[in-house]
Amino acid sequence: MNIDPSTTKYLIRANIVAEGIVEKPDVVGAIFGQTEGLLGNELDLRDMQKSGRIGRIEVEIGQNKGKSEGEITIPSSLDQVETVILASALETIDRVGPCRATIHIMKVEDVRLAKKKKIVERAKILLSALMADSNHSGESLTASVRQSVQVEEVIHFGKDKCPAGPNIPNSDAIIVVEGRSDVLNLLKHGIKNAIAVEGTNVPKTIQDLSKERVVTAFVDGDRGGELILRELLQVAEVDFVARAPQTREVEDLTQKQIMKGLRNKIPAEQYIEMYGMEGIELVTSSSKNNKGLANPLPGKIDREKPSRPTGKRGPLNDKQPQKESGPKTKILSSQQQKYKNILDNLAGSSKAQMLSPNDSIVEETPVRNLADALKKSSSNIKTLVFDGIVTQRLVDIATQKGISTIVGSKLGNVSKQLTSIEILTKNDLT
Repeated sequence: MNIDPSTTKYLIRANIVAEGIVEKPDVVGAIFGQTEGLLGNELDLRDMQKSGRIGRIEVEIGQNKGKSEGEITIPSSLDQVETVILASALETIDRVGPCRATIHIMKVEDVRLAKKKKIVERAKILLSALMADSNHSGESLTASVRQSVQVEEVIHFGKDKCPAGPNIPNSDAIIVVEGRSDVLNLLKHGIKNAIAVEGTNVPKTIQDLSKERVVTAFVDGDRGGELILRELLQVAEVDFVARAPQTREVEDLTQKQIMKGLRNKIPAEQYIEMYGMEGIELVTSSSKNNKGLANPLPGKIDREKPSRPTGKRGPLNDKQPQKESGPKTKILSSQQQKYKNILDNLAGSSKAQMLSPNDSIVEETPVRNLADALKKSSSNIKTLVFDGIVTQRLVDIATQKGISTIVGSKLGNVSKQLTSIEILTKNDLT
């Protein structure tokens, strides 16, 4: 008679080893035969099985190299004391069939505790699922509707189908980000003029767009963001650089962090100077030089930003006037004409020439190595002419070397008032 599983309280688990080949019936027979009369009439194994107090004896046994080894399981609805007495009695069995055998009780398991443990574990899973559903259902309907609309507003712009905000086709200022998730996050916070490069290979669509719009590169604060920024600076016309906080990604930023990052944007020339990226030459074109620098945040006007590309401020404005529109022609001195001719010859070469007091060439070097070459040079240099941007760092080095004139294609963010050095750009010599 099999025991009702619902009445099982304990499971006796035992290991059996027999020095010979035995089968399951031999083991069951040995258990009944060798415990008969051992525990008295109250704990007679046959009577307890007939009354349902002991369940079916299960034996799993196998043979290997002339020996038999297996496991015995006996379900019990007896109390604790009676169950452990029965379990101990099994260890007195020393023969199974014709073979010597040893039975060892591994453990007496409380089935109810095991069931309780399973109940607790399952209850935890069900509770977690219930709480997650409750939190989801508790979200604001307004937020849910807004998010769905924002996702629908993402467009695919240009031949490269770059993910972008809906204002990209008509906005004068755009924000270039890394991926679609960044566009979505900016869109979530009301910024609709972002477009994604989606990788380090900047699409032709964004390169062409940068020639017409004021571009702010807004990248992650990790190594990947730096690599994408370097690529952008070399192939697209980037006006400003903004970065997420260190190790953070744009797609995870809050509205406050996004606005702070964009307001703290740095002109591209100044960023290159500040972070030692002199080897990168910015891509520029005349189509954006006369447009001024639009604020990348829609609906906001930054009235303090100067028109690109001078980057000048303070007393330098009087010394470095911009070229005026109209037919007026500037009269150059013979010395300035000489500098203009040298600068024109260097155009597009990314090279620099160091001139002596009699205007002979002392040394010629690539612009990316110019700062180091100046520091190491022991020659008497009067003038520096080069196809690149005049930066504050370069001015400081030239001042230390006693150079009186610097001639470059463009003036970067040089903020210190200068009295001992003259700075000329292509605009000044036109």
